[in-house]
Amino acid sequence: MIDKPVGLTSHDVIDRIRKITGIRKVGHAGTLDPFASGLLFIAIGPYTKKLQRFVGLSKTYAARMHLGATSETYDPEGPIMESIHEKPERFDQSTIEQALEKFRGGYLQKAPLFSAKKVQGKRLYELARKGQADLSMRPEKQVDISHLQLLSFDWPYADILVSCGSGTYIRSLVHDIGEALGTGAYAEMLRRTQIGEFSVADALPLDDLTREKVAQALMLDTVSNY
Repeated sequence: MIDKPVGLTSHDVIDRIRKITGIRKVGHAGTLDPFASGLLFIAIGPYTKKLQRFVGLSKTYAARMHLGATSETYDPEGPIMESIHEKPERFDQSTIEQALEKFRGGYLQKAPLFSAKKVQGKRLYELARKGQADLSMRPEKQVDISHLQLLSFDWPYADILVSCGSGTYIRSLVHDIGEALGTGAYAEMLRRTQIGEFSVADALPLDDLTREKVAQALMLDTVSNY
């Protein structure tokens, strides 16, 4: 398990581990966007065959919502459009709680336009970048939101903790909460803290990873035993 830092794609992590270990056969389960950090399952050599066991597990995220603005990508990487410049009157923590209640338990969620979902045989983000996709093409799915908690609120930021089923887009959830509030919102920060029973607290920080630590984590004398 790796604690992925902000700024890298999940494939960047794979490349880093390949360079550290000298092993080409490296895989991952549960992709994280570049702006996101946190728990990422990594498998090396023959262990890549066991990654499937981690697919479909529930996940927990900590996210920071930036209210009063929207993003084309639902995160900080897209063009940001401010919708409200000042804190709305009578907008407080109870207002957010009322909006969150609409999503607790689950709802029918549309994937972000800039996502890896396939439409017409191509990744949706590829079509979007070419101007060949619109909002009506976003696939939708019933997602499970087993826990949705407001941790803190200080306009324009609201921090939430989300436990959800596999396939849930937290970026979309934040966007949809912003729609429900009438302010707009995008996910400014996202950190995956748990997958199933596995916690990021037990993960290896990528920046501290060495060949020896990989071998130790796998309870092998040397990585070359693969």
